[in-house]
Amino acid sequence: MTEIHTRTPRDAFELLMAGNQRFVSGTPEHPNQDATRRVETAPSQQPFAVLFGCSDSRLAAEIIFDRGLGDLFVVRTAGHVAGTEVLGSIEFGVSVLNAPLAVVLGHDSCGAVAAACSALENGQTPAGFVRDVVERVTPSVLAARAAGRETAEEVLAEHIEHTVDLLLERAHVLAERVAAGRLGVVGLSYRLADGSAQLVCARGLDAPVSAAS
Repeated sequence: MTEIHTRTPRDAFELLMAGNQRFVSGTPEHPNQDATRRVETAPSQQPFAVLFGCSDSRLAAEIIFDRGLGDLFVVRTAGHVAGTEVLGSIEFGVSVLNAPLAVVLGHDSCGAVAAACSALENGQTPAGFVRDVVERVTPSVLAARAAGRETAEEVLAEHIEHTVDLLLERAHVLAERVAAGRLGVVGLSYRLADGSAQLVCARGLDAPVSAAS
């Protein structure tokens, strides 16, 4: 099942979400996972989306969005924190591979978000490089609390939206493509129990979208 040459940002978003709906309903099609697709994509790749998500083992992108080889250009870090290597990877997927959609994917029960909340409450931060991850999530927690957003779902949504805005502020090629109508950037929140990806925010899609409730 080959699906190449889409794509407006809206097309790519709808294709991604259709796959998630199949996953949620238990009717996955497992597209682009056969030998034909393997041979087809060996010379080059044309992913329709760059997906920047949390490294959580329960957040396997090609599974939860029912996609296959060559469909998604995936970048993952704990708590979807974005350093220079991440920004460069996302820019590559957008500017070199010409993906029309970039996705920030967070999830409930995120350990990095929980650790940042805990560090603010008790003043204790993890040791080693885990501390760097927690410190990068902390501004999102502070911003949520300053806005009166206290629940775990609200803090997560703040962190997802903060990451979307950070990508657009720091990666100018993304902002330029959004302004030109060539790229959509969306934030999604994944629910571990039911497998659904809920829209948190969107930039650059060609029609208005509403935030998840």
